[in-house]
Amino acid sequence: MNIHNIPFGVTDWSSIEAVKHPGEQGYALWQTAKFNDIRVRIVEYSPGYMADHWCSKGHILFCLEGELHTELEDGRTFVLTPGTSYQVADNAEAHRSSTPTGAKLFIVD
Repeated sequence: MNIHNIPFGVTDWSSIEAVKHPGEQGYALWQTAKFNDIRVRIVEYSPGYMADHWCSKGHILFCLEGELHTELEDGRTFVLTPGTSYQVADNAEAHRSSTPTGAKLFIVD
């Protein structure tokens, strides 16, 4: 990630409409702000959410609420709870998310 040509700014997340994205099960609500090539999101997963794809995009992801389960294509699994994060580079390790209880995340990619 290369952060350049972005002046100081404040984002009022309450003014950004959430867009619903269906998963294989459940749904995700995305509030998205773009700053040149950088996408910043607050994503809220419904209880029982399961992603409908393997993702190979790089992210820095911080868990705000709930519990997020992340499975890597090689079979490893990780659980994030509030105050924990993960980071992965573009095309490094395919991953997909699920949550039994719901989760709220702050994501930069």
